[in-house]
Amino acid sequence: MKLGQDMDVLISKEQIAARVAELGAQIAHDFAGKELVLVGVLKGAFVFVSDLARAIDLPLTIDFVALSSYGEATESSGVVKITSDLSRPIEGKHVLVVEDIIDTGLTMRYLLDNLATRHPASIRICGLLHKPARARTKIPIDYLGFPIEDKFVVGYGLDAAEKYRNLPFIGVMREP
Repeated sequence: MKLGQDMDVLISKEQIAARVAELGAQIAHDFAGKELVLVGVLKGAFVFVSDLARAIDLPLTIDFVALSSYGEATESSGVVKITSDLSRPIEGKHVLVVEDIIDTGLTMRYLLDNLATRHPASIRICGLLHKPARARTKIPIDYLGFPIEDKFVVGYGLDAAEKYRNLPFIGVMREP
């Protein structure tokens, strides 16, 4: 079976590309003249970070942080831990956290609180996807790709037990 044949396309690769270009232009405008650091949240945001960075017409640096709250499950455990930290200080820099999906908001709240202790000039959030129906804490999403319904999605970096990250679209698994 060909990869992705067992799912329905929720957001096409063309829709993603167009929205990433729009986000990149807005971010470039908003951060013009500032020292911008993209902080990608691994593993899910790696594809989004790559495309977004190329869409931002500014000098910038990129770093990554890895957090765990899912494990092999499809539901967040609510317990967040940093499994890989930033490689460079962010003090005095403008930080844009780039996340694949903001679900309950608990993981992002933990990350924002942690990064704030490092004294950046500012912290903003760019989320590819947001599930408003699942929100358990208010997260200020400054740049949003797409709001989606409460469905388990994969592709474009998002996974199901580490699979499907390489799909060029965001899909929903069909019921067997």
